[in-house]
Formats: sequence, C-alpha cells, structure tokens
Amino acid sequence: MSLHPVVAAVTDRVRERSRDHRRRYLDRVAHEAEKGLGRPKLSCGNLAHGFAAAEGDKAAIRGGRAPNLGIVTAYNDMLSAHQPYGRYPEQIRIFAREVGATAQVAGGVPAMCDGVTQGQVSMELSLFSRDTIALGTAVALSHGMFEGVALLGICDKIVPGLLIGALRFGHLPAVGIPAGPMPSGLPNKEKVRVRQLYAEGKVGKAELLEAEAASYHSPGTCTFYGTANSNQMMMEVMGLHVPGAAFVNPGTKLRQELTRAAVHRLATIGREGNDWRPLGHCVDEKAIVNAAVGLLATGGSTNHAIHLPAIARAAGIVIDWEDLDRLSSAVPLIARIYPGGDGDVNRFHAAGGMAFTVRELLSAGLLHGDIRTVAGESLADYARTPVMDGEALAWADPPVAPVDDGILRTVAEPFAPDGGMRLVNGNLGRGIFKTSAVAAERWTVEAPAAVFADQDEVLSAFKAGTLDRDVVVVVRFQGPRANGMPELHKLTPALGVLQDRGFRVALVTDGRMSGASGKVPAAIHVTPEAAIGGAIARVHDGDLVRVCAVTGALEVATDLTGRSPAAQPVEADGTGRELFAMMRAGADDAERGASAMLAAAGL
Repeated sequence: MSLHPVVAAVTDRVRERSRDHRRRYLDRVAHEAEKGLGRPKLSCGNLAHGFAAAEGDKAAIRGGRAPNLGIVTAYNDMLSAHQPYGRYPEQIRIFAREVGATAQVAGGVPAMCDGVTQGQVSMELSLFSRDTIALGTAVALSHGMFEGVALLGICDKIVPGLLIGALRFGHLPAVGIPAGPMPSGLPNKEKVRVRQLYAEGKVGKAELLEAEAASYHSPGTCTFYGTANSNQMMMEVMGLHVPGAAFVNPGTKLRQELTRAAVHRLATIGREGNDWRPLGHCVDEKAIVNAAVGLLATGGSTNHAIHLPAIARAAGIVIDWEDLDRLSSAVPLIARIYPGGDGDVNRFHAAGGMAFTVRELLSAGLLHGDIRTVAGESLADYARTPVMDGEALAWADPPVAPVDDGILRTVAEPFAPDGGMRLVNGNLGRGIFKTSAVAAERWTVEAPAAVFADQDEVLSAFKAGTLDRDVVVVVRFQGPRANGMPELHKLTPALGVLQDRGFRVALVTDGRMSGASGKVPAAIHVTPEAAIGGAIARVHDGDLVRVCAVTGALEVATDLTGRSPAAQPVEADGTGRELFAMMRAGADDAERGASAMLAAAGL
C-alpha cells in the first residue's frame, strides 16, 4: 500500500522544517559514536570504579569482551505501574548473561504518579518532572560504561523524559521495556458515576474511596487510556519495543519472556555487531509522524501534543500542532478506549490491540512501514501478537476482523472518519481540542465566560450554583510559565455534572487536562499563556466565547486590544515548588513542548 498523501505531505513538511536541526543532530550522533566517551576510553581508575561492585560480571566488564547494557529505571513501589520493576534489574542481568552480555543499573529517575498528585499543589511539579527525568537519564548514561540502554518506564512524563535523555546519547541502541497494565477492576462507567455523585454531594468520601480502590487495585499500569498507555502505544508504532509488549499484564510468563526477548535483542544491536540500530537513527521524522498517527487513530492523550514536540526536538525534529491537525483530517479513529469509550486497555488488547491497529493503519498507508525498528526490518513486525507456544515466545497474526467492534474497528469502518485531536485558533490564541472523547453535538459551544485563576475557584462556584447555566469556564494562569502547567482533571466531574443537567459547557485553559479526561469539550494548552500576556489574560466574566472543533475557532466576541491583562496571582511555594522556579522562568510555549531544558540547550 502506498503512503497516504496527507501522511506523505506532513512528513515532507516536518522533514523540510527540520532539515538543519536534524543534520546537526545526526552529526552529533556520528561524533559520539566515533570520538565520544566509551569504555575503551576510560582510564584504569575510571573503569575500576565502574566494575567494582559487578560481582559475577566483573571479569566480562573489565575485559570489554561483551556489550554492557545500562538500565535506567523509574522504579518505585508507590506507583502501581512501576512496582513490578523492582525485580527487573536482577532478571535483566540473567537474561543478558544468556547471550554473553552484562547489565548494570546506570541510574534511577523519579517517577511521579499523577494519580496521587491529581488536584493537589504537587501537580505543579508534574510537567517539569519530565525535564528532571531527562536530566537524570543523561547523568546515568554519562559514565560511558554502556553499549546499550534498557529504559524502564511507563507513565506520563516518564517515557518522554527517558526518551529525551536517551536521545542525547543517540549513538547507543535503546529498547523500552514496559511492565504492563493491571487486570481490569471496577467498570469505568461505574467509577465515573460515583465521582459525579460525590461532586454533587450525593455520596460520601467512604463510597468514593471504595470505588477508587476497586478501580486502582493492584500492581500494573492504570487501565484507562490516558497518557501512560498512550506512551506504550507510541513506543510500539515507533518501533522501540519488542513487538506487542505494551499491554501484557504483569506477573505472567508471557510478560517475562517479552522482557527476556527485549534484553536479548538489545545485546545484538550495538555498534560492535552486524546490526547497529542506534536510537538516534531509529527516532527519525517517519517515526515521529507514526507516533502522531497512532495517537490520533486511537484517541490518545492530549498530553502528547506537548510531549511529542519535546521528544522530537531532542532528535533534531520539529513538529507542531498544525501537523497534528492535518494528520487528524486523514487518520480515522479506529479505537474507542475509556475515556473515549467504555472498554479499557485490557479489552483493547483482547480485541486485537496493537497488532490489529498497526496492521490496519499499515494497510491503509497511514503509517510508515519502512522505519528502522529495534526488532527487525520494518514496522510489519508489530502487526503480530505475542503468545506463548508451550514454553517458547512466539507471535501470531491478529484477528482478520474485529472481535469487539465496540472498542476496535477497521479503517474501512471506523468510529469516526478523522482523528481525535483538533487545532483551535483565533483571537484567544492556539489550543488543542480532543474530539474523540466528546460527542459530536458538543463540538461547538458559544456562551458567556466565567473566568477563574485556579481550579479550586471553579469548584467553589460549582458548589454555590453560580455555574448552573450555559457557560465557558476560563481557567488561566495555569501555563508552564505561571505554575508549571498542572493537569486540571479535578474539574471533570463538576463540569460533567453541569453538562448532564442540560447546559452547554466548555473549558478554555492554558493548563492541561489529564489523558483520562473526556466528555466535556475543552480548548486546552492555550498559547500564548496568561503569564506572558496572552489574550486569555484579557477575558472578562460575561464575554461571549466561542469554541468550535468543526471550524477550528477559539474566539471571544470582543475586541481585547484595549484591555490590560489581569495580574497573575501571587506565586505560591511549598511542596518543593520553589525549587522549580528556574524551570518555570525558562519554559517555552506548549506547542514547542513546554520545556526549560530544551530551550536553554538551544534545541
């Protein structure tokens, strides 16, 4: 199948825009491969420090007889998705020895749980934890002890941070090794029902906690299709996993064998072998476009409208929201996973999952099949599902037709003819509107504004009944420069209640919404943000605001040019927020990735 013309045109646009940046990046990769730091260049004292604690692997590392794999781990046992990683380094060392390699933990990086911090002041550290993770990854790999990188991370900012850091060591091969989603718990509709009842004061905290505990109940990734699981989808369509590794549950034989296969493969794709697959060459313009297509086709997290440009910049590639919007016009929505539908990622996987998705998109020319993956010759390897054949790992073809068309469909008969994300633009700025989770009849909202400086003010107004009307809720001073761009998922139950009462409701904000958010129309990531004098800082209560995903409008029916911007509330500190002041001060806009680190590096 020839490449779809829109995908081809967007890829050409990205490639042309990135030409100089990408050339400089690839020159850096070549320089690091030839002249950069590595074990042969370490002094005896350097090297002795590096293998001093290697126990059974000391002789092999000392003699340089085999590839030494660096493990960068985001393990902690508070974050359910990452709790299974506790035993992974031990397993990886064993698997590496099976193919004559060695492995060491290069370093650990923080792993923030947005589920724990959601709605709390600590969420203001969340986005910048991505830069912190990238910096930690760079520190881990700076020792020059490694010929390959195993990236142990799953959740929201963690995978983007690991990739950004590892891409600056793009001469090394790298493989993402996930741990899989927890088994399904309380049905998502029931969880949402209890949350909205709590927002209305109809059930108490005990009932809410019981529902939440039944939803998030064991080791493994949360099963809704938020940013964490969107990360895993993107790693597959970029070819950075062993095929089909994304959504196999923890603690199973299949999960263990996928980890073994990843380690074996990583040991064979280093520069000293015959199949060098450096990360900096695997993540090219085609792989970045594949990630965007996968995001749109599956209704993935809006957080990747920020993360994907940041990842791309680390590889010398420039992608923007217009690229996403153009792709969205051509990429059909073939998956509906909660919050875009009823079923979770376990049901998605059982219906054919990533193998079915990749096959469908490849067959329609919507993915680049000729990318350099860590697994084999093309992305077609990812159109097969991992299974156990007795005691051996094998791959099988996905079902020919959908086995559950409530969650997964063909390109010929999609849920919607176009993708799940739109660019909205106008005199209020530029923003992202996730259409895949919102009923089409709600894609246009025109109503008077109710303006707030934080989400707690919104909830107070909701409880007081002053929002019981058609309303566009404007929440500003939530951008990266203002307070680190927290997610505002805490607003979803209350705004959902207003919508269910029959009101036309929309949200406009320079902040983020969680990858788990849906149902309520929202123009998010609005840039320029209020903290730098963006138009959103000039909106007044009662101004008529129009948000329309059909026409791409984000407008206020008032001339704002003569108004002074509202003053930013006094910056709060505590909970470590003061330590991130330099990141807030240096962050660039959301469309470029909202990164102080990349901006300071001139990337």
